[in-house]
Amino acid sequence: MTDERSVVAVIDDDQSVREALRELFETVALKTELYGSVDEYLRASKQLPVNCIVLDVRLPGASGLDFQAQLANANSRPSIVFLTAHADIPMSVRAIKAGAIEFLTKPFRHQELLDAVRNGIERDRLNRAQAKELAALQARFESLTSREREVMALLAEGRIVKQIAGQIGITAMTVRIHRNQVISKMGARSAADLVRIADKLGLQSSKEQSG
Repeated sequence: MTDERSVVAVIDDDQSVREALRELFETVALKTELYGSVDEYLRASKQLPVNCIVLDVRLPGASGLDFQAQLANANSRPSIVFLTAHADIPMSVRAIKAGAIEFLTKPFRHQELLDAVRNGIERDRLNRAQAKELAALQARFESLTSREREVMALLAEGRIVKQIAGQIGITAMTVRIHRNQVISKMGARSAADLVRIADKLGLQSSKEQSG
C-alpha cells in the first residue's frame, strides 16, 4: 500500500495534464506537486522530499532527458517515470538505461501509470534506507582510531591476526584488542559481519590505497 506521505512531482508544460494527474494521484492518497518546467521545479521550495517524479520529455527550457542527465551528474538519482506524447525507441532506451522506472506514452492507462509510480516510490524508499544505513556506518567508522581503521581494512582483506601483527608491527594480542574494539564500535555481530560492513563502506587497506 502506498504511504500517504509519499510525494509525487509532476513536471509537464500542459496544465490540463498536470491537473488530471493530480486528480488521479489523489485517488490513491498521494501528495502531488505540479510544475510547468524543470526550472520551475528547481526554483520551488519543497516542504517534503519528492519520492517520484513524473516527467515529460518535451518541456520549455531543459528537456526531461536533459534533466535526468543533470540529476545523474549531480549524483542524485530520484525515481523518474517518463510520460510523453512524443517518443521514439532511442529516446525510451536512453531514459531506461539512465535509470527511469518506466517510459509511458500518452494516452496512457491509469493503472499502468499508478503501478509505475508505486514502483518508483518503493525504489526511493529502498534508496533512502540504504543511504541512511551507509551514513550510520560511516559515522561509526569515523569514531575509530587510525590504528583501528588500519586493522579493520586488513581484516576485510581476510588477513589473520598473526599476518596483521607482522605487517603493522604490533603484537597479536594488541591486534585482537583492536579487532574486538572495531567489532564493538561498528556494531558488527562477528568478524565476518565486519567484512560485509567494510565492503559496504568500500574500504581499502593503506597498502591498496598507496598502490
